[in-house]
Amino acid sequence: MYVSDERGKAEAVIDVNKDVIVKTIFFDSETGMPQYDPIGKRVLVNLQDKNLLAEIDPATDTVVARYPVGKCVGNHGMALDVTHRRAFLSCEGNDTLTVFDLDKHIPIAYLPMAAGPDVIEFDPGLGRIYVACYSGAISVFQEDDPDHFRKLEDFPVQRRVHSLAVDLKTHRVYTPEEQENGEPVARMIVYAAVVHP
Repeated sequence: MYVSDERGKAEAVIDVNKDVIVKTIFFDSETGMPQYDPIGKRVLVNLQDKNLLAEIDPATDTVVARYPVGKCVGNHGMALDVTHRRAFLSCEGNDTLTVFDLDKHIPIAYLPMAAGPDVIEFDPGLGRIYVACYSGAISVFQEDDPDHFRKLEDFPVQRRVHSLAVDLKTHRVYTPEEQENGEPVARMIVYAAVVHP
């Protein structure tokens, strides 16, 4: 398992059978949200201070490549569409969704989103991309095909919602809330996806 130590500028490699850290990979940048690409057989890590996407070979736990992410500033969150060879990056520095081609290693699309993007998830069944944003929205995008993407909406939620998860069977979106109208709460909100004919 690969765990991002964002402020420590590192990735911890954990042997889940022994419950021990077997290696720490250090970077010259804060790191964000690693993802495993099962087709490319690589672990992808955002280097958000450098606007780069690093590629780790899990067979050796070494960095084998670094790719620029174009106009994306502060790439932090990441989700993958493995089938279509796309990575979706939430760019905190300029509130942009960047679509990255995993085969050509280049960004291919940029779309604006609500302020303060963080965690991003992809629902392959609906072709939906969801980004939790601190400003009080979930930015929702549609993948029409691997080369065409469009923004559906900035769905309003409570401020400081910065994480979410998608149930791939029901297509429901789960978001933990820490406040309601500025007052502390601790609850999980569940949203149903709207599908237009």
